[in-house]
Amino acid sequence: MTPESRAAPAPRANVIAAFAAVYIIWGSTYLAIRYAVTTIPPFLMGGARFVISGLLLYAFTRLRGSAPPTRAQWRSAFVTGLLLLVGGNGAVIWSEQHVPSGLVALIVAIVPLWMVVFEWARPGGKRPAPAVFVGLALGLVGLALLIGPDAFARGGASRLDVGAALVPVVGSMLWALGSIYSRYAPRAASAQLATGMQMLMGGAAFLVVSLLAGEPRQFSPGAVTAPSMVGFLYLVTFGSLIGFTAYIYLLGATTPAKASTYAYVNPVVAVVLGWAVAGEPLTARMLVAAAIILGAVALITLANSRAPARAIAAAPDDERFLNPGPPTRRAG
Repeated sequence: MTPESRAAPAPRANVIAAFAAVYIIWGSTYLAIRYAVTTIPPFLMGGARFVISGLLLYAFTRLRGSAPPTRAQWRSAFVTGLLLLVGGNGAVIWSEQHVPSGLVALIVAIVPLWMVVFEWARPGGKRPAPAVFVGLALGLVGLALLIGPDAFARGGASRLDVGAALVPVVGSMLWALGSIYSRYAPRAASAQLATGMQMLMGGAAFLVVSLLAGEPRQFSPGAVTAPSMVGFLYLVTFGSLIGFTAYIYLLGATTPAKASTYAYVNPVVAVVLGWAVAGEPLTARMLVAAAIILGAVALITLANSRAPARAIAAAPDDERFLNPGPPTRRAG
């Protein structure tokens, strides 16, 4: 049965609601992270978030009859959780202490570029189509326009912490590396169970990093503000559970190509919310860079859409950093 034939019976209202959830909720997680980390240490926040979400998702799928995971599946869940969550999502969480959330969202949008590079570089990898190289070049141009001018500003004229802005670039590379690994590693047949396992392993690793960084000693629960707590609860419930459920629904109700359009909408939502709600800067340079980066992602996606690849469905982010699928099938 093709994705198109499965999508036919889906109620239109349900599909629209699911798209709205994926577009808006996943785009808003960047702003939620910004508020959460103002009074909750970043790695402690990430660990608590994913352990809670992972436990709920894992328990839900096991109670619905999913087979117990094997040792090999737990091992691959640990590796992907380490790369995707601690490496990828951790970079987002940490950088949002120093960089506007909308800007981080735009930087994260280059993930498909690194995925193409790593997929090509792996043993037996396939050379990308010529259009993909054009997309790669455009994406790098957009990234350079977004960050580059501040790196060369003189006399403290830069308003951007360039070092902090480069952290999500590295995180995007780790996310892409984990994505390629996850395609070929053993994993549970259920996408929900596999993602719950990744959240549990990644969340546990987050807590270890938090402990090594001394965050628990510096953290005072009484100092957590209401906006931080609301941001944290929003990430657990809406970002991880509701958003993910909506995306899984869309994978069965429509085509992967349509479901993956969140990748173009989320950064726009993040930038607009950051500007409207948190007063983050929105400059002409950011808008031009955003158009170039999202155009590059669209070009790569279209070029790869004729060559389907094996993928696991998961969630974005911030939530983009949970999806180990290829650029054309990334789960937001």
